[in-house]
Amino acid sequence: MSPERIPGGTSTGSKRAEALFGAEGGPARMTRAAGCRVWDDHNREYVDLGMALGAVALGYGHPAVTAAAERAVRDGVVGSLPPVHEAALAERLVTWVPGGEAVRFLKTGAEAVAAAVRIARVVTGREVVFSCGYHGWLDWCQDASGVPGGVRALHRSLRFGDVGDLMDAVREHPEPAAIVIEPVVERAPEPGWLGGVRAVASQRGALLIVDEVKTGIRLGPGGAAARYGVTPDLVVLGKALGNGFPLAAVVGPSVLMEAVARTWISSTLATEYVALAVGLAVLDTCEREQVPARLYAAGTRLLAGCEAIQRSYAEVVRGVGGIPEFSFLRFRDDATSARVAAAAARRGLLMRRGPYHFVSLAHDDQTIALALERLEESVAEVERAC
Repeated sequence: MSPERIPGGTSTGSKRAEALFGAEGGPARMTRAAGCRVWDDHNREYVDLGMALGAVALGYGHPAVTAAAERAVRDGVVGSLPPVHEAALAERLVTWVPGGEAVRFLKTGAEAVAAAVRIARVVTGREVVFSCGYHGWLDWCQDASGVPGGVRALHRSLRFGDVGDLMDAVREHPEPAAIVIEPVVERAPEPGWLGGVRAVASQRGALLIVDEVKTGIRLGPGGAAARYGVTPDLVVLGKALGNGFPLAAVVGPSVLMEAVARTWISSTLATEYVALAVGLAVLDTCEREQVPARLYAAGTRLLAGCEAIQRSYAEVVRGVGGIPEFSFLRFRDDATSARVAAAAARRGLLMRRGPYHFVSLAHDDQTIALALERLEESVAEVERAC
């Protein structure tokens, strides 16, 4: 298909050529994926550190996921009654989210966070929302062309880890409906940040919504909220929950979630069988194979290797960010990151120029060692050319 048919070349912004490789160029399209490898339209193989922007934690084409999807397809995909999978997955998810009692399913993380914000506005009767992190492309959190000024005025961004900025926001808008935060934004939260956000939300009568789209399944039951000691009012899950299939959820106590009956949050395909069946298979696999612990171990090895590269090539790599489950290199500048990404692609490695590299169950020790070898060679090539 000609790129002119799709403005920008693809409908996913982070997969566009300029996002992946800048002006340097690289593979344009893929034809298949397996484990933690993808193949482009010239049948060249790459080790993948992006894992579909973190949407895949078990690996591409994981047998349990594929089997669940195939069964659901044979069962008809979707129908005119709610599927048993919906209730079954809801029962499982509330055991993964402390305080969770009720669930609303959607298809994307952006859609699910927007639903959580809608619930908060219904519960509180207020409109202004504070947020910290990236929550998708929808109007409520974007200051982009095409978003009405009145909508923008109802949203105030917060700087991650900056309690002073949070207090400034409260002075500007003393009664927010919700505070929406990603618990990890390029680094783990510093002591006091999440607790401060929780305290402000409670004091001001706002709901604390924790966007665990990236962290929720990867970090195990309780997600980042449990790891870093914060109690949310609502939790949003996505990405790895569907292992590449479109699935997201809002989870919270029944007293808050019943607000969905006082507004309208509904979608024709919110309860198709396939993604729900996959979600059950994902949770089964995570529990049976201790996936969160294995991702932490694999990510720790990758993170340590990246830190070693940074120490050896400090002129090119200025730092390392993230946490073990997803980390990244901080390059000297955008042009340098583009050159490294292009050099890595020539060696058969797909890397991210910024946040994040995501490990999966398919990234074994040998693959991580190979990825680090190719990454270091690419960084060394760029440093030599400087």
